Amino acid sequence: MRSLFPAAALLMIFLTPGLARCVQDPASTPKDEIFPVGTLKPRDSRLKVKVGQKAPDFSLPSLNGQKVSLGDYLGKKIVVLSFVPAAWTPVCSAQWPGYNLAQDVFTDHNAVLLGISEDNIPTLYAWTNTMGKLWFPVLSDFWPHGRVASRLGILRSDGTAERALFVIDRKGVIRYIDVHDINERPVLDDLVQELDKVTAKEK
Repeated sequence: MRSLFPAAALLMIFLTPGLARCVQDPASTPKDEIFPVGTLKPRDSRLKVKVGQKAPDFSLPSLNGQKVSLGDYLGKKIVVLSFVPAAWTPVCSAQWPGYNLAQDVFTDHNAVLLGISEDNIPTLYAWTNTMGKLWFPVLSDFWPHGRVASRLGILRSDGTAERALFVIDRKGVIRYIDVHDINERPVLDDLVQELDKVTAKEK
């Protein structure tokens, strides 16, 4: 059995009011390189999918030059899609490095995390290099611009994606959707609870 301390420490970061929005992993993007976006409209799209539906397949380029498809994981792993609005912005630059601390959570649930942004590959490459090594694939939905986000109904009017999480089971069915307030980082505990539910159903 793995130690509970890392998970407890991680949940404290994600659950403490205010702290979840500002705490960054030590290897995350330096603050002087972050663009101050200010407060944005919390949500600016209309979902086109719902829980219980089959998730639309996609194939997107990753930072290592390979294409990654949702279908690659069918029958193998639970998939968590983490859409973030834009590189070099405050909350996004804290959210993804935070998942480095949660790698064991995903492993324990036989789940893979796919990070997706509407930024192009060079931008994502430069940005994520400032975070240290991320354990999960980072994918670009840049061209055709926002196609995947649009199919899900989370493409905002400015061409960025919502800050959204989707949990997709091994059959390719959407089991959880969190289109979050774009100004705040999602609470990890909510995602862990949903992974628990999906894992229990698949046993």
